[in-house]
Amino acid sequence: MNETMHTMLNRRSIRKFKTEQIKDEELNAVLEAGKYAPSGANQQSALFIVVRDKATREQLAKMNAEVLGKDIDPYYGAPTIILVLADTTKVTPVEDASLALGNMCNAAYSIGLGSCWIHRTRDMFESEEGKALLKKWGVEGNYIGVGSCILGYPDGDHPKAAPRKDPFVVMVK
Repeated sequence: MNETMHTMLNRRSIRKFKTEQIKDEELNAVLEAGKYAPSGANQQSALFIVVRDKATREQLAKMNAEVLGKDIDPYYGAPTIILVLADTTKVTPVEDASLALGNMCNAAYSIGLGSCWIHRTRDMFESEEGKALLKKWGVEGNYIGVGSCILGYPDGDHPKAAPRKDPFVVMVK
């Protein structure tokens, strides 16, 4: 099995992280993988907002928890959050950002990081607080939140894959 297939078959969502911040080189590798994800008509509609600042990270966790309706850290203590938004004026914004998120999760695993795709980003950035953050960060335009990729060093054993559902494939010949 080649390295790419190994990564895709073995990557799992990590939900427990060490507090140590990841290295810049690791973050840049993950971002590079996201940048090179396929996009409709090569319009590259995805936008990545990297949050490593503790106060902003806590604000985002609170916003996400409010959408979820629970008093928890939906980012599982991960020290780095990559918010992934997409330009709705492009041909396939949600699909583009989704592929970028998938690439980033696979890249993270391939270099020894833990990752997890976290939802509710759309709801967060449709709120007045979310819109104010985007404005503060200089993000202008027609962006929709698609998801977040959390990153960190896993704290614990790597989860095993759950059995795949049956039937997963319908073959038409």
